[in-house]
Amino acid sequence: MKKRLFHKLEPSPRKVRARSLSSGLVCLSAGAASAFAFAPYEISVVPFITLAVLFRTWRTNTGKQAFINGYLFGLGLFGVGVSWLHISINLFSGINLAGAWLVTLLLIAYLSLFPALTGLLANCRSLRSDYTFFLVMIPSLWTLGEWIRSWLFTGFPWLSLGYTQTSGMLSGYGSLLGVFGISFILAFLAGSLVLVFGKNRSMTLAATLLLILLAGWQLRQYQWTGNSEAEISVALVQGAIPQELKWLPEYKNTSLERYPELTEPFWGHDLIIWPETAIPGLLNEVRDYIGQLDRTASQHGSVVLAGLPTRHPDSGAYFNSLVLLGGKQQVYSKRHLVPFGEYLPLKWLLQWPLDVLNIPIADFTPAPAHEPLLFHTGGYSMGLSICYEAIFGAEIIRALPQAGVLVNVSNDAWFGDSASPHQHLQMARMRAIETGRYLLRATNTGISAIIDRKGNIVGKTGQFEPDAVAATVPLFKGSTPYVIAGDKPIVTLSLVLLLLMLLFGTPARDKSQI
Repeated sequence: MKKRLFHKLEPSPRKVRARSLSSGLVCLSAGAASAFAFAPYEISVVPFITLAVLFRTWRTNTGKQAFINGYLFGLGLFGVGVSWLHISINLFSGINLAGAWLVTLLLIAYLSLFPALTGLLANCRSLRSDYTFFLVMIPSLWTLGEWIRSWLFTGFPWLSLGYTQTSGMLSGYGSLLGVFGISFILAFLAGSLVLVFGKNRSMTLAATLLLILLAGWQLRQYQWTGNSEAEISVALVQGAIPQELKWLPEYKNTSLERYPELTEPFWGHDLIIWPETAIPGLLNEVRDYIGQLDRTASQHGSVVLAGLPTRHPDSGAYFNSLVLLGGKQQVYSKRHLVPFGEYLPLKWLLQWPLDVLNIPIADFTPAPAHEPLLFHTGGYSMGLSICYEAIFGAEIIRALPQAGVLVNVSNDAWFGDSASPHQHLQMARMRAIETGRYLLRATNTGISAIIDRKGNIVGKTGQFEPDAVAATVPLFKGSTPYVIAGDKPIVTLSLVLLLLMLLFGTPARDKSQI
């Protein structure tokens, strides 16, 4: 009789499958909703809720179920958040729409492995304590997953959850611990919400949650860097040359004429910035044009930064570069190239099938590591980055504390009227927060922006229209804690917490005890 009663309490296989399906749909929806926490929507409260939903699901999952639900969360997040990638692949890589979507889906499938593996590893050891699971295990694993994603296979840290707080309550932690530190705190708070509204209902934890939010707000007001009492007048010029026309020979003169015309009202400003590849020609092919621009800038007491490709005279290697004119001529070349967009990884393996399919791939070379990260002019220094480089905080801080201001040039025309330019700008704003410096971001089609050291936009252009934005910008000195230590503290903390948990965490005998 007791045995029959026990079997009645056991869920049927059909009910188990229904629960699994329901759980998967919830995680998929939570991931998709999380994408709306990023620009252009920036609903910063969303990930607190969606992560809490995912983490609560993981607590009752087996390892396999946690992997599947984490993967579905990733499919929702990246499926919505980076679906714009197909635009550039289809329009500018010679691949039809079906092929472009296939490549995009492959990237989404890869990125989704990171939350999936986080869920799997979190369930490798069944823990008796909910506090250990939600407040130690999950935040540490999530943070390490995002950090690994930022450098594995050259790195793709797009949609790291810390960026959702660029305008949120936790942004002040950016100067202290960087974007991955914010991700850790966000995951910790999401786990806390599960405990506060679950069976534990800890008022102490609720107070801690509130205290962390208030501390983040106060840290946002704290001044880690000091004003050098110097300032410069700057102008960012946006030519809005359509990407499909930019490199056509018959359109070259339009590009070469438009930027000087837009610059005319700003001669006399200390610094004028043209975007990535604003000049559609190799440096040695447009020497006369560069010479005239250099002389005009010097006559007006201005310095011009202009993006264009360059070629090494001996090796023949091509570089994506930024040249300084109007002062001592200097050249900065991009170090961190975009895989498949600017170079072909695993060329020995992939070149043949791409040739067969007639798919063109740009063949730029990364700049040597010993080349400078700074331009020095007019008694101050600028920390430089080109396009994709702005999404790597650990690379931007290499120019500090010497740089008084940061400069990023980009060309987001590749991705049309999608979320990509807005997300890219959001990440650039986080670099300003992390470093305690103004960041000047000039792009070909928008969004060009002047960003203060708190990540606020002081001035910006519209998209897809010839425009310019100007302001007087203070120069800063000193270092934030993140500039001094980079990602080491939060990565070390995550590793140490996991080690301590593995050594001293009390395991549950079975899932029924959880």
